[in-house]
Amino acid sequence: MQTATVFNVQKFSLDDGPGIRTVVFLKGCPLRCYWCSNPESQARAPQLEWNEKNCVGCRACLAACPGAPVAGPEEKRHVDVRAVSADSPEAEAAVAGCPGRALTVAGRTRTVEDVFEECMQDEPFYLQSGGGVTLSGGEPLTWPDFCVELLTRLREAGVDTNVETTAHVAPEVFDRVTALLDHAYIDMKHWDAAAHREGTGVENDLILANTRRAIERGLDVLVRTPVIPGFNDSTEDARRFAERLHEMGASRVQLLPFHNFGESKYDLLGRDYRLHGKVTLHPEDLEEFRQAYVDAGIDAFF
Repeated sequence: MQTATVFNVQKFSLDDGPGIRTVVFLKGCPLRCYWCSNPESQARAPQLEWNEKNCVGCRACLAACPGAPVAGPEEKRHVDVRAVSADSPEAEAAVAGCPGRALTVAGRTRTVEDVFEECMQDEPFYLQSGGGVTLSGGEPLTWPDFCVELLTRLREAGVDTNVETTAHVAPEVFDRVTALLDHAYIDMKHWDAAAHREGTGVENDLILANTRRAIERGLDVLVRTPVIPGFNDSTEDARRFAERLHEMGASRVQLLPFHNFGESKYDLLGRDYRLHGKVTLHPEDLEEFRQAYVDAGIDAFF
């Protein structure tokens, strides 16, 4: 039976596909978007996190991890979570010995059967609302065997399936997984290959090709674009995005205004956040941007 690192299972979601859905979040992503609101989703393995608010300064974690690098202010010295494997006995001891629960682990290894059973707890809600299960991340398709086994079980049970994906995976993997889907929500983060690489660490050619092929196969595809200040938020960007969408055969796009809700998660991981202090965008801030899509014949909505 396949396993994967799961960092969250969110129930009763209304924003990740039709109806009421359960969203399974898998760790691991080939992109490194500097605005990522789930930085704990990027690495495949479980990770230690440290919450300063919960730390009582007892240094029990340092005693549990002798020789590990130290971080934090003098009154709250703690083990550097970037330097200790969350799977190690030392990390386990540090988490168990932390009286304030300042140290936690993001992600744990779970089996398909375990996740399937949790999803099926909400089967009555799927039936009543036309909902189902959505796989998200990170990039869920970095766990293709797990996805295929879980999606097969769900489809056999009559559950509607969706995936939220970057589509930056090998075509054979993309086709194998998407063949088991009712829907696919695919991110299109920039229309230009060089700019896409600057913002995410990878170019967009593979993403565009996979998206085009899914649309041509007749899969229900929704393209979504996170609108990031200074990266892809000009009206010229909107016009060029619209050109790419037409080239792929897409007629609609969901715009996702930038938000800074994930900023505190970078602190938990001991990482810097490039957009620190940036103000959250709202739909009313992006009406001109949205209208540029509409003028180009694309149904753009929030």
